[in-house]
Amino acid sequence: MSDDALSEPLNPFEVFGLDVREMRKARKMSLRGLGAATGYSTAYVSKVENAKLQPSESFAEGCDRAFGTGTMMARQRQAAIEGDHPSWFVPHLQQERRARRIFDYSTLFFTGLLQTPEYARALYRMSVPRLTAEKVTTKVAARMARREILDRADPPAPDLWVVIHEACLRVEVGGPDVMAHQLQSLLNDADRSNVALQLLPFKAVPVTSKPFTLLTFEGAPTVLHAEGPQGGRPQEAPKITAAAMETYDRLRAEALGHDDTISRIHNVLEEYAR
Repeated sequence: MSDDALSEPLNPFEVFGLDVREMRKARKMSLRGLGAATGYSTAYVSKVENAKLQPSESFAEGCDRAFGTGTMMARQRQAAIEGDHPSWFVPHLQQERRARRIFDYSTLFFTGLLQTPEYARALYRMSVPRLTAEKVTTKVAARMARREILDRADPPAPDLWVVIHEACLRVEVGGPDVMAHQLQSLLNDADRSNVALQLLPFKAVPVTSKPFTLLTFEGAPTVLHAEGPQGGRPQEAPKITAAAMETYDRLRAEALGHDDTISRIHNVLEEYAR
């Protein structure tokens, strides 16, 4: 990071990288040494320090072990991720990481948990055209970091069930190549043991046209997240979440089964790939 860059406000990942570098040097550790201590390559450490790569959760935890900083670096990384989302969305992110099961209904755009970087980038470019290229990059990286929970071992990864309205397959975000890549990624995710996809076809009249997400927990109330024009906020009232779960059950009942869903996605993917 150049002296000129330091004269400008640093984004959260630049701050993280700078802190890693300063703590590494204070402990007289080389890039190779920190890489060995965290289980990552020298190139990876260098890219994190220079904010060219968003640090993984395991890297941040490895830094805490190497530096003896408790959970400081892991918390700083999570704060950086949350800092690249609207303040009203941060509670949902925090609850998403604790959820045992996630039930999502996507109507026009795929849920952020299943988006590819190219798809997310195109969405940001389309919805917030004044964002700088650098800001888009950090926002995309923050969104991609959410996917880490799907591979988590401890605590166990949540079960993710997504009902996808067929419109999501047809709204061409970023062009045919981006859509083809996105649909192939969906098919790959469908092979995960903790991910279930169902497609709601155009011919079905949905019980609701509004997207929403339900989060369930062990020993805690179910939470509903639904966005509106001014953002969204968690809803925990039992009557509200119970009604939302009933709506979700009706959506699942109207949606295609696994095999038909995969077949339909394959067909649309082939159309984009032509």
